[in-house]
Amino acid sequence: MSIPHLFRCPISLDIFTDPVTLCTGQTYDRPCIERWLAAGHRTCPVTMQPLGDATVLVPNRTLRHLIESWLSTDQHHHLPEPAAAADAEADAEEPSLAALKRCLQQPDAAGKVKVGALKKVMTLASESDVGRACMVQLGFLPVLLQLVFHAPPPPQSERRGEAAVEELALQCALSLMPSSADSPQLGCLNVLKSEASLASLVGLLERGRGRTRAGLCRLLETVATAAATRELALVVAASPRVWQALVPLLQHDGPPTPTPPDAHASDAAVRAVAAICASEPARGSAIHHGAVGALLGHLSRAASGKCGGAVPSALAAVEALSASEAGRRAVARAPGGMRALVRHVFMMNSSNDGSEHAVAALLAVCRESRAARSEAAGAGVVTQLLLLLQSQCGARAKAKARSLLKLLKSM
Repeated sequence: MSIPHLFRCPISLDIFTDPVTLCTGQTYDRPCIERWLAAGHRTCPVTMQPLGDATVLVPNRTLRHLIESWLSTDQHHHLPEPAAAADAEADAEEPSLAALKRCLQQPDAAGKVKVGALKKVMTLASESDVGRACMVQLGFLPVLLQLVFHAPPPPQSERRGEAAVEELALQCALSLMPSSADSPQLGCLNVLKSEASLASLVGLLERGRGRTRAGLCRLLETVATAAATRELALVVAASPRVWQALVPLLQHDGPPTPTPPDAHASDAAVRAVAAICASEPARGSAIHHGAVGALLGHLSRAASGKCGGAVPSALAAVEALSASEAGRRAVARAPGGMRALVRHVFMMNSSNDGSEHAVAALLAVCRESRAARSEAAGAGVVTQLLLLLQSQCGARAKAKARSLLKLLKSM
C-alpha cells in the first residue's frame, strides 16, 4: 500500500486520522501534536518556530476529505497475503479493504465467509499500522461492533458459528480501537446506548468464553474512560443487568456457574469495575450489586497467590467505594475484607503499587468504626504499616500510613 507523503503525519509518519493545522501552516495528526504540546513543547515540530500562546489546532477539512476520497477507492487498498492459518475460502476473497467491509456488512453472508474476512482484518491490523489506520478511517469499527452486538440472538442451531464470528469481530474491534481516550473514533461505542445492543453485551458477558468476556470488559473500561462515551458510561453504570453480569466475573474461582470465568476475564472485569467506579455517580450501583464484597474476595485470593494481575485496580476501586458511608459499611461487613486490605498494605516480592489505595481504604473505614480498627489491628496492620514506612513507597502512601498508625494508637 503506497501512501502519498502528504497524507502522512510528519511526527508519526502514519496516515492522518484527524489532520489539524498550527498557526505555522504545518499540519499534524491531532493525537500526535496534542502529545507534543502536552509534553511542554511550545514550538512547531517541523519549522521549530515558537508558538507562544498560539496553540489553536484548526481542523484541516480539505486534507481530510482528500484522504477519505483516496481511501474509498478500492485500487489503493490491497491487503498483504493473509497468514497461513487463513482458510482457502478466505484466500479466494477479493483482497481490498472496501470489498472486505462489504463482505462483513452482508447480513446473509455465511458464517465461514465472515470468519475468513475477519481473519484478514486481524492479519492486517496486527501487521500494519497503516492498514489499521486505514480501516479506522474507512469505518470498520462500527461494522465490527454491529457483528458483536447483533439482535435478536440467532437460533441455538446456529449459535456455535455465530459465536466464532462474535469473538473474532470483538478481537478485531479491540485491535482497531484508538489508544487515546480523547479520540472521536470511540464514539462508535455509543451503539451500546441501544437497549438491544446493551442486552446483547450482557448476554455475551453471561455466556461467552473467557476471551470474549475479557474483551467485553476491555470495552467497558474504554466506555468508562473515553470522552466520546460519557453519557453511555452513565447508562452502563445505572444498568442492573450489567452489574449482575459483571460482578460474578470478579470471582473466577467462586461458586460453580454454567460458564465460570477464567483468571484473564476476572482481571479484566476488575479493571472495568475500577474504571466505572472512578466516576462518583456509578458507585451507588456498584455497592448495591455487591461489588465491594466481590473485589475484596478477589484481593483475598490474590494474597493467596490464586490471581493478582489486577490488584492495583481492585484496591483503587475499593478506595473509591470507601468514600461513601454505604461503601465503608460494605467493607467492614465483608467476611475477611479488612484482613484482605491489611495483607495488601505491604507484600514481600511485590511492587506494592496498590499500597496507597489499601491504606486509604483502611483509613476511611477505621475512622468510623472501632470494630474495624480492632479487626485491622488483629490482622497485623501495625506491622504492615511499619514495613511500608521503611520501604521505597511514595510520600502520599507514607503520609496516609502515619495517619492510620496515629488513629490506631488512639484506641
